[in-house]
Order: sequence, then structure tokens, then C-alpha cells
Amino acid sequence: MVEGRSLKQAGLTGLYLGVFATVWFSVPKSDGLLRTLLVIGSVAGLATAVGGMAVLGRARREPAVERDRAADRRYLLIVVAEFAAAGLGAWLLAVAGPREYIPVLVSAVVGAHFFPLVPVLRDPRLRVLGAAVCAVAAAALVTGLTTAVEAGLVAGAGTGLALLAYAIPTLAGALRRG
Repeated sequence: MVEGRSLKQAGLTGLYLGVFATVWFSVPKSDGLLRTLLVIGSVAGLATAVGGMAVLGRARREPAVERDRAADRRYLLIVVAEFAAAGLGAWLLAVAGPREYIPVLVSAVVGAHFFPLVPVLRDPRLRVLGAAVCAVAAAALVTGLTTAVEAGLVAGAGTGLALLAYAIPTLAGALRRG
């Protein structure tokens, strides 16, 4: 966890990324052992989200911090731009292109959105998360184009893992500190 991060910020990180990890693990369709692993990933995402809520409960005891309204606006603009880019790109692929690459495009947009969040959230580790998710999207694209493995499987499982790999240590650090 970034030194000086509030319990509230760590709790929100666990909550949001846990929920989104669960969604990403739900993207791929699979059978057998792989399906079981995806379900385990989804459960881990939900547990992370619940852990985030628990940390948020503890954060109520922290002294109130004045909100940075300019940072809140920048955050909102970045997230709106992310959803707009992902939505438009997904729509274009659904209408004109190969639908199986929609998760790849969305993963790339999600990864890219972490870079402008670095100064807003004052967390340089978001660069690593953004690079990891963008690398997952690239790997998913290459895998989908060159093998029989579905690109959505790589994008879903890889993005879910990257989000959990960021959220779980953030929560653990908050719990050790708090």
C-alpha cells in the first residue's frame, strides 16, 4: 500500500477492484477445471470486495479529510471517458467486427485508464497495474489471432488476476496498519 494512503482509499480500492475482478472472471465461457478456476477467481473477487467494505467500516473512525473537489472531477472525467471509449469500441466491434475481441478492447481501455489516474489518486503503483492490464490485452489479442484459445478467456482471466493482484496487497497493508 502506498505510504499515507487512507483506510478509506484502501477500502474503496478493494471494493471496486474486487467487484470488477468478479465481472472479468465471469466473461470467459469454459468447462471443467478451467471453469472451476474461473469460479474460484470470482469468489476471490467477491471476498476482496467484502474485505474492502470491512476496511471502509474501519475508516469511519479516521478523522475526516477535506475532499479535493478538483481531483474528484478529474477522477469522474477519466472514468466517464473510459466507459465511453469501451462502450463505443465494443459497439463498433459488435456491429462491424469480430465480437470475440470485445473483451480484448475493453481490457486495453481499462488498462489505459489507470495511467491518468496516477496523479489523481497519488498512487504510482497504478502505472504497474495499467501496464499489466494492457499486457493482458495484447496477449489476449495475439493468442486469439494465432491459436484456438479464445481471446476473451485470456482477457477475462488475466484482467481479473491483475486487478486482484493489486487490490489484495492494498487491503492487506491497510489491515496491518489499521
